[in-house]
Amino acid sequence: MTVFDMMELFRFGWERNVSLGLVLALVLDLALVLGLALVLDLALVLALVLGLVLALGLGLVLALGLVLVLALGLAGSRDRDRDPPPGGVCGLCEPDLCPETRGCRAGLVLDSCGCCKECANLQGQTCDPGHRGVFYGLCGTGMRCQADPRPGGAGGAGEEEEEEEEEEVCVCEEQKVVCGSDGVTYMNMCQFREAAFSKPDLKTRGRGPCKTVPVIKVPPHSQVNGTGSSLVFLCEVFAFPMALVEWRKEGRDVVLPGDDPHISVQSRGGPLKFEVSSWLQIEGAGPEDSGTYRCVARNNVGSVSASAVLGVLGAEELSSYLANSVSEMKQLMDATDYDQDFY
Repeated sequence: MTVFDMMELFRFGWERNVSLGLVLALVLDLALVLGLALVLDLALVLALVLGLVLALGLGLVLALGLVLVLALGLAGSRDRDRDPPPGGVCGLCEPDLCPETRGCRAGLVLDSCGCCKECANLQGQTCDPGHRGVFYGLCGTGMRCQADPRPGGAGGAGEEEEEEEEEEVCVCEEQKVVCGSDGVTYMNMCQFREAAFSKPDLKTRGRGPCKTVPVIKVPPHSQVNGTGSSLVFLCEVFAFPMALVEWRKEGRDVVLPGDDPHISVQSRGGPLKFEVSSWLQIEGAGPEDSGTYRCVARNNVGSVSASAVLGVLGAEELSSYLANSVSEMKQLMDATDYDQDFY
């Protein structure tokens, strides 16, 4: 047999078996894709299939293989579990095995694996931005995850804190004040929804705050100090319509400061909406300033008051008072059993 006869025989055999080879290669390619797509990343499957195709030198298999891989990848992205959470692995999603959720005042969201539902984060809680909870969880209905806008939050931090990563919290998107049927003013709709969770009959009376008698949110506190010291009383009031705040001292039928040069009063709106903060300051206090001071808040709905006692002592009296206070605190600490497990 000549070399020419051998070449003709090889060509005939190749033409006869090439169709079978293409079919077998395509079957192997499909099996590889189906098997690896279940356990490996889509990019790795593409790389393996491409390597196999290039090794065989079959252009048709390359085209069909890539189409199959892309189709499986698109379908699998809808049916397979989400990316696993940090430090964990998401298994097959079985909704029947998901734990029961209760008391979710902000609604429900999907967990980090995108399978089970869990309680959403409340207003003001730290959150994960985006649509997937990783560390802190997702915000509830009507809220978005952003830098803390509250006074003292990350949004109003100092220069040192600005260098650190800002903490993001759940913030209500609808910041309009609402009056509830319970007579309580809710500062936004998220706050109202949280209250309505435990009060199914709660409804809204309308936009805007409820008309109410003033409420003293921060009353003045009693204090003792020495002669010549400077003292300040604070009174924070919430009311709608806005309240007028004034200071009085028991035994004197005048509104402070009156004509007393060492007493001053300052008031301003805030720190929150429909609130008023008022300060009574006494410079160079003397024993005659001792007594009971009253913060009085009123509007056209009604009035309310809160009082505090001021004691101004001489040097010896103040020293004795402080010594007695320290002794009482020490006795209280000695009587407390800190080794007891209160948890």
